[in-house]
Amino acid sequence: MSTAEPNPAAEPAPRDPMKGLRGVMAATLILESIAVLLALLVLTKFGDSGGALGVGLVLALAAAMIVTAFLLRRPWALWVALGLQLAMIASGLLVFVLGVLGLIFTAIWLGLLRLRRQVAGQLGSHA
Repeated sequence: MSTAEPNPAAEPAPRDPMKGLRGVMAATLILESIAVLLALLVLTKFGDSGGALGVGLVLALAAAMIVTAFLLRRPWALWVALGLQLAMIASGLLVFVLGVLGLIFTAIWLGLLRLRRQVAGQLGSHA
């Protein structure tokens, strides 16, 4: 009688929690880009849009967020995402609504970074 040896290929690979967290970060960037694009509607009706420069700034920030969302698997892309938050806050000097959105999403990103640190700490303690 032969004993059956465990088949390593049959066992599912452990899930990478950082991959899931990157997905949450990418989704946050996509939602932020939608909020930034919706700010165009508010700007044209109620506020000082900063003219063509303000509209261009809104479009450039939204496009940069979408591109960064797809690049988050790269180690440097997290720094780009955080830089976009600073750019949002700074753009509040030209378009006030963007500054407010920047502050709101910066708070969200700080929470995501805290969660990332906790997950990394748990991965380090189990390894």
